[in-house]
Amino acid sequence: MTQQAQTIQGSIVAIVTPMFEDGSVDWKSLEKLVEWHIKQGTNSIVAVGTTGEASTLSMAEHTQVIKEIIRVANKRIPIIAGTGANSTHEAIELTKEAKELGADAALLVTPYYNKPTQEGLYQHYKAIAEAVDLPQILYNVPGRTGVDMHNDTVIRLADIPQIVGIKDATGDVPRGQELIEGLKGKDMVVYSGDDATAYQLMGLGAQGNISVTANVAPKEMSEMCASALAGDAAQAEQQNNTVANLHQILFCESNPIPVKWALHEMNLIETGIRLPLTPLAEQYRTPLREALITAGVIK
Repeated sequence: MTQQAQTIQGSIVAIVTPMFEDGSVDWKSLEKLVEWHIKQGTNSIVAVGTTGEASTLSMAEHTQVIKEIIRVANKRIPIIAGTGANSTHEAIELTKEAKELGADAALLVTPYYNKPTQEGLYQHYKAIAEAVDLPQILYNVPGRTGVDMHNDTVIRLADIPQIVGIKDATGDVPRGQELIEGLKGKDMVVYSGDDATAYQLMGLGAQGNISVTANVAPKEMSEMCASALAGDAAQAEQQNNTVANLHQILFCESNPIPVKWALHEMNLIETGIRLPLTPLAEQYRTPLREALITAGVIK
């Protein structure tokens, strides 16, 4: 495992891919966002995850976004490349590319839509781990993919050396706790993938939070994660309360619709988003603006 992979903890932003109104990638804004995150205390960045619109980027763009984020970060913080696919072959190719580009780890969502069995999930991840010598983080988000990877499958995968972590986006804290307990003694860690419950899961032993909210409140999320990891539950809860409204409103429509609108409100990116996603509906704009004000993100 690389030194950078060992230090992946704390607030990990699943960064947006900024776009112009015509849908083309805004490279200058992407560079500015990476610099801003590093200054604000974000501990690590996930490039081209769900929030980065991986599903509508071309293969060439996918590679280019990862490459650009790695270039700008310049080893100051670890970069995790989203390389998941519902085809094992494609996931292997994307993960190989991420390794060549210099990513510190890969984040691999469960194959979506085709609904593999638990054995299929095991064989999928095993094949990627055996094909590419790069630290790999599994990603279970059943509400989005229609596929739920069971805890016992995760624990079984923990015996494969390249598999170093899992992003648990179930939002089910008792289940997450059970997984953390089941992984004790194994070389694999749990990250929360649910902003609203992240501080609780970190209090139980998770090593960080792969976050949507950190896109708009990087400093606040970094401080909350630091408190939770230090075992200061009361402080972490208090810090979480300041951004709790954001955790909710940023999912009023499918991610990343709300978070991209919020970043536009903050004058950090243009309004671009790719179909079939559309800009935030009018009725959510005022409540989202109010949540940003309450969190102290805008005045």
